[in-house]
Amino acid sequence: MDWETRVAELWAQIDDLPEDEFHDRMRQLAAEFPPGHAISSFELASAQDSTGHPDEAVPLYRSALAAGLVGTRRRRATIQLASSLRNLGAVAEAITLLEAELTRESSDLDDAVRAVLALAYASAGRDREGLALVLEALAAHLPRYQRSMANYARALVSE
Repeated sequence: MDWETRVAELWAQIDDLPEDEFHDRMRQLAAEFPPGHAISSFELASAQDSTGHPDEAVPLYRSALAAGLVGTRRRRATIQLASSLRNLGAVAEAITLLEAELTRESSDLDDAVRAVLALAYASAGRDREGLALVLEALAAHLPRYQRSMANYARALVSE
């Protein structure tokens, strides 16, 4: 079985395994790559983050990004790093990362970027901007009222 399949299977078991066993198995999978490899660092960071250890996840996300993580994992790492930073009180850095991410190529994670940025704005006391982002993201998925919701979102930040 290939590495990606084994990682996916481990992630599918996260809620059924004791935390230490989940971490041990993720470390074993990560050890199949050279130390500091972008993908293994990302998966280790995600494992720490998903089990409530954002302080341990942040340096691993940074390592993964510095090692040249690409594609969907790069975008996920940026979103997850920003979320962890927000949780640790580094709200300004989280906002900077996510605002930059909004200018990058669009993907199926655009709404996730907006959702985490909305949370970061709320943490920074910028609730209207956060609500505007959420409405903007939601508008694209509504069967009706897309134009109205998009206009309301713009009005929230222009008032």
